[in-house]
Amino acid sequence: QDLILKKAREVCLCSHQTIIAFFCHLFPVLDWLPRYNVKTQLLGDVISGLLVGIVAIPQSISYALLANQDPIYGIYTNFFCNIIYFAMATSRHNFVGSFGVLCLMIGQSVNRHLQLAGYSDDDTGSSLTGNSTSSTNGTDACDRSCYAIRVALSLSFLVGLYQILLGVLQLGFVSVYLSEPLLSGFVTGSSLTIITSQMKYLLGLKIPRHEGVGSFILTWIDLFRYIHNTNICDLVTSLVALVIIVPVKEINDRYKDKMKAPFPVELLVVIVDTVLSYYFNFEKRYNSAVCGDIPTGFRKPTLPDTNLFSSLAVDALPIAIIGFAMTVSLAEIFGKKHGYPVRANQEMVAIGMCNLIPSFFYCFASSAALTKTLLKESTGTQTQISGLVTSLVLLLVLLWIAPLFYSLQTAILGVVTIVNLRGGLRKFCDTRRMWQLSKVDSLVWWMTMLASTLITTEIGLLVGVCFALLCIIFRTQRPRATLLGRVSNSEIYEDQSTYKQLISIANIKIFRFESSLYYANKDYFKTILYQKTGVNPTLLSAKHQKAETRANADTGKNKSIFCPRSYSLKANKKRSEKTPADVCLPSIDIHTLIIDCRAMQFIDTVGFSALNEIYRDYKDIGVQVLLANCNPSIRHLLQEG
Repeated sequence: QDLILKKAREVCLCSHQTIIAFFCHLFPVLDWLPRYNVKTQLLGDVISGLLVGIVAIPQSISYALLANQDPIYGIYTNFFCNIIYFAMATSRHNFVGSFGVLCLMIGQSVNRHLQLAGYSDDDTGSSLTGNSTSSTNGTDACDRSCYAIRVALSLSFLVGLYQILLGVLQLGFVSVYLSEPLLSGFVTGSSLTIITSQMKYLLGLKIPRHEGVGSFILTWIDLFRYIHNTNICDLVTSLVALVIIVPVKEINDRYKDKMKAPFPVELLVVIVDTVLSYYFNFEKRYNSAVCGDIPTGFRKPTLPDTNLFSSLAVDALPIAIIGFAMTVSLAEIFGKKHGYPVRANQEMVAIGMCNLIPSFFYCFASSAALTKTLLKESTGTQTQISGLVTSLVLLLVLLWIAPLFYSLQTAILGVVTIVNLRGGLRKFCDTRRMWQLSKVDSLVWWMTMLASTLITTEIGLLVGVCFALLCIIFRTQRPRATLLGRVSNSEIYEDQSTYKQLISIANIKIFRFESSLYYANKDYFKTILYQKTGVNPTLLSAKHQKAETRANADTGKNKSIFCPRSYSLKANKKRSEKTPADVCLPSIDIHTLIIDCRAMQFIDTVGFSALNEIYRDYKDIGVQVLLANCNPSIRHLLQEG
């Protein structure tokens, strides 16, 4: 009781120093900003922020389309998230904003709720008009665009709430269950789904957006079914944009070390297409889909719709997990590369705030974006001051430039989205190397990728996690087990099936089980032990008992009641000197069995019982069992038991 009270006083102690430490811990900017070196760091931050802002303009609009939202909301998201992340992050290089995989998951959830609310799948009433003036808090006079952003705001609020709770409760370890092959397969499968969803914009087709199991296949069926309705203007524009953007992006990637800054080809293509579409009137002349009106300025803050929380709670969970896993992993990668500490739980709180607070300002869920984070790092960013510069660039778009994108074709936005998925598609080239290194990891990659593509992204992630855990269980359930031999002129013992010219010690078997011993593998442990040593004490004991029973039965039959008493006593004396069991005892070439426990991290109660059983069974046939290289926890269990 005294110890608890003492600890409580220490935790609850409030002083000037503890208050300062608390706020510096919650807002790392208070710690590093006073030490900011303007002469050496400002130039790199400004250049990096400007370049990332230029790239973020077309991507913000295109990812908003992917999330089934108005273009303006994509710009809002990237603007607010960078300001909040600047104040709360420990990473100096992460760019937080719209991320393709999250936008896909958001768009699927929004579209599902639009269908439940009775809104039409017709794209003419979709979120591209951007001129909805209905209140997102009211239920009356709310059009499709209004209801879509209402769902996205509630979803973003829940995602941020989940992430903050994970950070406050120190549950960052959850991300360790998302292995690199699993995340890679998930990103690749999501990339294929995103490409499929964007193909209708490249072809200028108006087809319904499928959701649920098999949506990938159903979408492609619809694409081929209505391919005769392809808009030639959109198709030609898409092909020309792909021919221009892809080679330039490849050149940027190949010569990024020699170039001071990557060429902003996406923004250039967007500007050129907007000008051509405006002057040649693509919308009316060729019936080409365009962005439409994009309002300027900011809207009044609003509250998320609490009535949607119950139906969005499940959808928000995988988005929250993927969001913080990407953010924390990227933060740790660049923190290790540039030699500064990153606090994973603080990163989760930061990304949670980047989703919670902007949900009141018409923003959808966000996370660290890989391509723009790589761009920040390659263009010389020093701190999160570059994020503020990026927000200033987006602020110019929000206040004055946004209406100029009225004539921008949605086909170009689809091209921008697809081109930025090249990294996910390149993972197919790594599968051969992955198969050579680890077949299990390769199976996890393929299982997650196929499930994310052919079923749904959420179920695909769950399937990947479950399959990866099953692979771990299978590895420990049937691990490698070997007999050891001694290297000549040494005390080193190695696997006899792997190394040659090892010396086997006469009448001694050394057995190594390369896993912990627990309830799932105790039967396999006994089976493989009997197989490797060639001695099954249970069968030998059964044979002894059977032979003894048979011998006793034969002895009873051979007794004669007519024999003289003296003769019967002599016969019994001879039989007592040589028992039937000794007569029938098979010869075994082992008197000691040593179990090498070096690879055993733990033994549970079931495994302990199995060891006891093995010890007794071998003792019954005259074989001594010894345990070697037991760690302290196993020795403690053995002593206690």
